[in-house]
Amino acid sequence: MKLYPTMKSPFSLLTALLLVPLVPLHAADLTLAAVFSDHMVLQREKPVPVWGWADAGESITVEFAGQKKSSIADATGKWQIKLDPMTANAESQALIVQSTNPERKLAVQDVLVGEVWLGSGQSNMAMRVSGAQNFKNEQATATHPQIRSFNEGSKTSAKVKADASGKWTVCSPDTVRTFSATLYFFGRELQRELNVPVGLINSSVGGTPIESWIAAETQHKNLKRASKPKASAPQHKAPPDPAGDGATPPEREHEIGGLFNGKIAPLIPYAVRGVLWYQGEANTLPGKGSFYQDQLPLLVTDWRKRWGEELPFAWVQLPNYNRPGEDWSLVREAMLKTLRLPKTGMAITVDIGDANNIHPKKKQEVGRRLSLWALGTVYEREVPSISGPLPIRHEIKSNTIIVAFKHAEGGLLVKDRELTGFLIAGEDKEWKPAQVKIDGNKVIVSSSEVPKPVAVRYAWASVAVCNLSNGAGLPASPFRTDAWPVDDSKDQ
Repeated sequence: MKLYPTMKSPFSLLTALLLVPLVPLHAADLTLAAVFSDHMVLQREKPVPVWGWADAGESITVEFAGQKKSSIADATGKWQIKLDPMTANAESQALIVQSTNPERKLAVQDVLVGEVWLGSGQSNMAMRVSGAQNFKNEQATATHPQIRSFNEGSKTSAKVKADASGKWTVCSPDTVRTFSATLYFFGRELQRELNVPVGLINSSVGGTPIESWIAAETQHKNLKRASKPKASAPQHKAPPDPAGDGATPPEREHEIGGLFNGKIAPLIPYAVRGVLWYQGEANTLPGKGSFYQDQLPLLVTDWRKRWGEELPFAWVQLPNYNRPGEDWSLVREAMLKTLRLPKTGMAITVDIGDANNIHPKKKQEVGRRLSLWALGTVYEREVPSISGPLPIRHEIKSNTIIVAFKHAEGGLLVKDRELTGFLIAGEDKEWKPAQVKIDGNKVIVSSSEVPKPVAVRYAWASVAVCNLSNGAGLPASPFRTDAWPVDDSKDQ
């Protein structure tokens, strides 16, 4: 950018410099946040924040789809506008950003308006379509120009990053291999049913614990609240430190909140319809399983607060996998309990895991089950069921325990000849295989070895042999009716 015209004499040069406003020697470039780039999808039917950076005090105008909005960059150079809610539009459009300086102008090309979902978690969310079952067949049919993906490529950070890293990619047979498999198969179902563009933001890192994805200050505040005694109730044991290993927060700064700082905060407040979470494996390590029931709801509520709305939020329950001890079951249980939060859902996958592979390949079905929840709740479409059966209450009656379920559309069914996976125990806490009868949306559980039962468990094992489902073919969630202490501090 030219700051002044070329002059032929020192006098004329000096005169010119005195007559024009001073320009900072290191003027900021006019930039957009990285997530606003060619081929992006903007969320329909919501206000759409658009932001970037310029010189402090610089006036910026954004034009898109007949709208024209202006803003002034603040003292740090950051500016932001909000586009009014728009209807879905699969027509390629340009988003124009213009400064009052005519030489400073940006254009983002091939912008669509539709549905945008954020996916996060660890390796099973990061797992690409190229690693999914039947990849060659999936690749051959992946011409979906209305499905686009933004892969957030930043690393962990001790401080909140100002901007994300990545670009939007249009789905095609040449590009689909790099898409998150779970997000792609979820998005494909949505695009087919809703017939609108779908944007998928993938911000995930393999092998990471949930505490990396929650802001450090949020975790520390929660820890202090949990440690305070209550006047009207006995004091409960405070949860362990967020790292789960006794280390002080500064020693684990990049783990406690590091991925939130580096890979989630820079995306806020990009307008999205909802969030999908696929994580938990890293929190089945000894001593961490029971803490997940505090951390998952904390992540959901904190992200919602930072986005400023009660975003629909769903997660994938851990599938079968050969992991010693009960931590795997405790994390599954925490995921089930977190459904108490409004506008949440869960894809139950206990039947489609791989006991010998922590990265099961049947991501098509994972995506489909997430889409059933989204289509049936968020979009209010007719679906066979939004979830597999979930326990809602139980009662002890004579020598039986009766468990009632919701999401039993089509009735409770047994996939094989004999219903398996139920255990029953008396006050001695000795678990015995149970006989089970189905009665509508209830199961009646008993054992001749347990004349006075007090508790039931279903699929309570890392590799559970279980086969209860609903008429939509979706499996029932593992659960237990007891709250007996479990030693999850070591492998068992």
